[in-house]
Amino acid sequence: MSRLAIFIDRDGTIIREPADEQIDSLEKLEFVPGVISALAKIVGHDYELVMVSNQDGLGTDSFPEETFWPAHNKMLATLEGEGIRFDDQLIDRTFPADQAPTRKPGTAMLTHYTDGSYDLSRCFVIGDRATDIRLAVNLGAKGILLRTPEEAAQMLDAEEQKALSLATTSWADIAELIRRTDRRAEICRKTAETDIHIVVDLDGGGETHIDTGLKFFDHMLSQLPHHAGISLVAECRGDLEVDEHHTMEDVAIALGEAIYQALGSKRGMERYGFALPMDESRAMVLLDFGGRADFSWDVTFTREYVGDTPTEMFKHVFHSLCTAMRCNLHISASGENNHHLIEGVFKAFARTLRQAIRRNVFSETLPSSKGVL
Repeated sequence: MSRLAIFIDRDGTIIREPADEQIDSLEKLEFVPGVISALAKIVGHDYELVMVSNQDGLGTDSFPEETFWPAHNKMLATLEGEGIRFDDQLIDRTFPADQAPTRKPGTAMLTHYTDGSYDLSRCFVIGDRATDIRLAVNLGAKGILLRTPEEAAQMLDAEEQKALSLATTSWADIAELIRRTDRRAEICRKTAETDIHIVVDLDGGGETHIDTGLKFFDHMLSQLPHHAGISLVAECRGDLEVDEHHTMEDVAIALGEAIYQALGSKRGMERYGFALPMDESRAMVLLDFGGRADFSWDVTFTREYVGDTPTEMFKHVFHSLCTAMRCNLHISASGENNHHLIEGVFKAFARTLRQAIRRNVFSETLPSSKGVL
C-alpha cells in the first residue's frame, strides 16, 4: 500500500511569524490559533507528518544555531505533549539568493518522498505562502493555503490554483478536509488479459464512470455508487473475445483492493452491515471488515446469461471482492426473476457497504475489542 504524508510549513503555519521573520527566542514563540487541536485530530489518519521549512541563513552570524533551537525544541515538546510527533523535519538553511534546489519550492530535500513509495496525489502541502502551494505543484500533491480565498486568488497563479484544495484561515477547516478526503484509492492493473483502472472514494467526493465492456455488469456495478454513497470509476479493456471471465474477475480484484486501501486505518468506521427485498426476490448480505477473508454464497440462477453477462461468474466476482477486501462476506438470495435476483444482491451489497464504511469523523475508535483490524 502506498504511503501518505502531509508536508507542513513551520513559520506562519504552525507558529506565528514575527515581522523580522526569525523566531530566535522563546518570547517570540506563539502558536497559530487552532493548530494544536487540528493536528491532534489529523494524527492517526494514515498520514506521516513532515515539517518542511526554509530558515534563511541558519547557522550563520545572521541566525546563530543557539538562538534557533530553544524555541524550535519548545515547539516540538509542546506538540508532542498533545500526541503530535513529526516523522521527519526538513530544514533548508540557504538564503533566497542562493537559489538552492533544496529550498522550497524546490524538492531536493524531499527525494525520499518522490521514489514511488508515496501516493503524492493523495498527499497535502500546508503553508501560508505561494511557495508552499508551488511545492505542492512540484510534488504532484494537493495544496492547502492558510489564507483567505481572496488572498489565495491574488497570490497564486493558474497552475497553483489548480493544485489548491482549500484556502482558509481556520485550522479546524483544514482538519475537517483532511479527515473527510483520505478515504480514496486508485488502482491500475494491467495483465496480458485485462487493462483496468479503478478509482474509489468512499465518501463520494469524486466522479463516477463505469465501462467494463459488459453492459449488464456495468449496470450491476452502477448500483454501488447509487446505494453505497461512494464514487466509482471502473474502466476495463479485457479479452472479451475469449470470454467474460478475466474481465469480471480482474475488475472484482482491483475493486476489492481499492476499497481495502481506501478504508485506511478503519478508525471511526462502523465495520459491519444488511438485507433488502428486490421485487419478488430477497437478498441478504452480511459483511465484516475484520481483516480476515471468509466467503459464503447461497444464490441459485435458472438462466445461463442475463443480458451479456454469465450468471455463473457472479459468485466468482463476489468471492474475488471478498478476498481482495480482506473481509467476511456472506450472501444469500432467492427469487424467480434472475435479473431481479442478482440486482438485489448488488443492491444489498451496496447498502451493506454503505453501512459498514460509514465513519464518524470525530471518532478515532477502532471498531474492535482486540485493538487491531
